[in-house]
Amino acid sequence: MDARKADDLEAALVGVESAVTLVFFTQTFGCEACLPARQVVDRLASFSDQISVEEFNLVLDKAEVESYGIRRAPAIVVVGEEDTGIRFYGTPEGHELVALVEAIALVASRDSGLSDESRARIAGIDQAIDIQVFATPT
Repeated sequence: MDARKADDLEAALVGVESAVTLVFFTQTFGCEACLPARQVVDRLASFSDQISVEEFNLVLDKAEVESYGIRRAPAIVVVGEEDTGIRFYGTPEGHELVALVEAIALVASRDSGLSDESRARIAGIDQAIDIQVFATPT
């Protein structure tokens, strides 16, 4: 993470006023992306006293893996007062890193930013929905 980008990310997180936990899932073997992902998580947490990190092992911490519905490592769960369902898989870099910072700010603000109309439409959904967004460097 270059210095200018780090300054921009820190500025985006300095105003976080409520607690956010980054629940990080790793594994010891077969995960080349786990260490760089953990470094990013630690760096983001260093920008605000309101951001903390909890780490669990994908293989050893089965209860937490099941509780959060994690499928692979590395994974980052963004949790505020409650688990909002926001998950990031892989090492957040580039646009993914910006999206993670925005997710932290969103969870901390406790406001989705959705209109009343959108909230009403969502409230009418009576089944679980799994929304996945994929991002690639290309």
